[in-house]
Amino acid sequence: MGRLLYGTSVSLTGRTDNEGYGERVPKRVDHEERRRQIADALLRTAVTRGLHATGMREVAAEAGVSLRLVQYYFGTKEELLLFAMQHLAARFSERGMARIRRLKSSAGVVRPCDVIAAILTEGLPADDERRTFTVLYTAYFALSLTEPALAISPLIRNSDAVINVVAAQLRAAQAAGDTPAHLDPDTEAVSLLAMSAGLGTSVLGGQSSVEQAQAVIDYQLHRLFPASRPALRELLRHVSG
Repeated sequence: MGRLLYGTSVSLTGRTDNEGYGERVPKRVDHEERRRQIADALLRTAVTRGLHATGMREVAAEAGVSLRLVQYYFGTKEELLLFAMQHLAARFSERGMARIRRLKSSAGVVRPCDVIAAILTEGLPADDERRTFTVLYTAYFALSLTEPALAISPLIRNSDAVINVVAAQLRAAQAAGDTPAHLDPDTEAVSLLAMSAGLGTSVLGGQSSVEQAQAVIDYQLHRLFPASRPALRELLRHVSG
């Protein structure tokens, strides 16, 4: 006995009507992977159309699935938008970690200034991937200010986690004598992430070039790590690429 589920014949006994024992078992669906595929389709569509103009029907078409399947995984557009933004933030973190791994493989050790430089530089819209992150994250934040259904608190928690990482790296640098002892790591971390976000939107709006924004980051890192200036020049050459 079977029934029709989103255009697919699904057997309630675990096999299709024309399938006998010992034959190929139907492929199991990776639901988290399917959710990520749909989220990626939203990101590709929204970066050209805008978040406000991207509906679930457009996302379904981009993903090559039915509208009903998108609605099965995400009951509302707001749920889809939030998941997509969290997915985008995860990709941001993965790229930052990849930068840090490349530095470790070339230098053999990763210092606090390396980690902070990778985080700040990843926030600059210097290529298509980073531009997509900046455009959509900024757009989501703007929409959340006037749309109560768009939950912003999960994204704020993501930002807080990054701030905590930067503050922890500054404390480690202070303990090693690489950062002035009088600096407040928590305040510096908030300032650095706010600066990075502001630089990103400045580049998007054309007020600053990527090179000018990178120069501001370089200036702040030299201020925070005065004893590491020669090494920082080489570091910044690697992370800005």
